[in-house]
Amino acid sequence: MVIKRKISGSRVLVTGAAGFIGSNLVEDLLENDNEVVGLDNFATGFKSNIDLFNADRAFTFIEGDIRNVRDCEKAVDYVLHQAALGSVPRSIKNPITTNEVNINGFLNMLSASKEAKVKRFVFATSSSVYGDEQRLPKVEAKIGKPLSPYAITKVVGEQYAKVYGDLYGFETIGLRYFNVFGKRQDPDGDYAAAIPKFIRHFIQHDSPTIHGDGTQSRDFTFIDNVIHANHIAMLSTNPVAVNEVYNVAFGESTNLNELIEILQGLLSSFDPAIANVEVKYGPERIGDVRHSLASIVKAETLLGYRPEIDLKVGLERAINWYWDKLTQS
Repeated sequence: MVIKRKISGSRVLVTGAAGFIGSNLVEDLLENDNEVVGLDNFATGFKSNIDLFNADRAFTFIEGDIRNVRDCEKAVDYVLHQAALGSVPRSIKNPITTNEVNINGFLNMLSASKEAKVKRFVFATSSSVYGDEQRLPKVEAKIGKPLSPYAITKVVGEQYAKVYGDLYGFETIGLRYFNVFGKRQDPDGDYAAAIPKFIRHFIQHDSPTIHGDGTQSRDFTFIDNVIHANHIAMLSTNPVAVNEVYNVAFGESTNLNELIEILQGLLSSFDPAIANVEVKYGPERIGDVRHSLASIVKAETLLGYRPEIDLKVGLERAINWYWDKLTQS
């Protein structure tokens, strides 16, 4: 089955539009001649991420909160629901707010989209749903016990989407993201993801800290592969593909020690001194999954998902962006 690569000529709501993944989706949708409505409350997103879109007449931004159902009521063709309160450590520190945003907010958005007769509701879920499931690669049908409040909220969101499909015939597709990285991912703060945080530390000649011994592994996924997955999720005409969840990853595993070696090698081409920056090791973080590797067979088979950018090429592109951002600020 041949699937069109990019959607165009549609009206799409992107929640979490000022965030890392959301702003990249907005940019790509606008480049492909769509009208885009962005919704964000700037809890974790940044106005600077959407400033470049404000001059585009096809872009409308609404400062709102998915916990307020009225902010969710938008008449569009498709919804790409990216808004969430992310981070396992943040959810352990503040489970109540994580629940309010990721479950109550999700249900508000899902219900409002159904009432607005949205064609399809595509939502971000997470590899964290696999919890203590030890088998690799991770297969969509086999999840374990959640290890954090964040993971619980993602499991509940998937179940709500399934129920809305079963009860109301509402079309949803869930995308389980695996360690997404790329431009505009925040390198600062206590809850920053590993790749942008490591890059920032190296550029500043400051030793990054790995939590654990560095042998824990992840399926790092470049943002362009995630954008591709969202497009084909909106466009799929395969009835069997709807009301399902899919792993979105590259399908390869890299441990943190290997990641550090690649990053130092790439960054040393900009600044040779980075090769001599030492890495520190600290205690493992509570709630973290030790190993993560996705099977992407289901997404390949039912959606036509084909990840195009591997880890090293993705890191090269991300580093070029971070170097400009962090050395000119």
